[in-house]
Amino acid sequence: MQPVANIVIAIVALLHVYFLVLEMFLWDKPLGLRTFKLTPDFAKASKVLAANQGLYNGFLAAGLLWGLSLGEAGTSIKVFFLCCILVAGLYGAATVGKKILFIQALPAAIGLVLLLM
Repeated sequence: MQPVANIVIAIVALLHVYFLVLEMFLWDKPLGLRTFKLTPDFAKASKVLAANQGLYNGFLAAGLLWGLSLGEAGTSIKVFFLCCILVAGLYGAATVGKKILFIQALPAAIGLVLLLM
């Protein structure tokens, strides 16, 4: 089950790299505006906050990639970062929108379950 868990964890890491790009670089561009359903004025006003959020998503991705690079020795690191992502996804789903539950929390939960099997 470990190889399957690592594939899911790699996908979660790549998702967070994508979130980094969306939030740091594309927030006020057409793709960012469509993805987050933003008005140009709101995107301009919140661009710095979004970039900060994107940076945090990059740290989550880096943590998962670090854990993956350590192989078996990285299990606790992968658990920690998957739990961080799961909590962030649950909070986002409760405060921003239910879609975050499926885009962020669910993939992290699946990775965590597979990792701990």
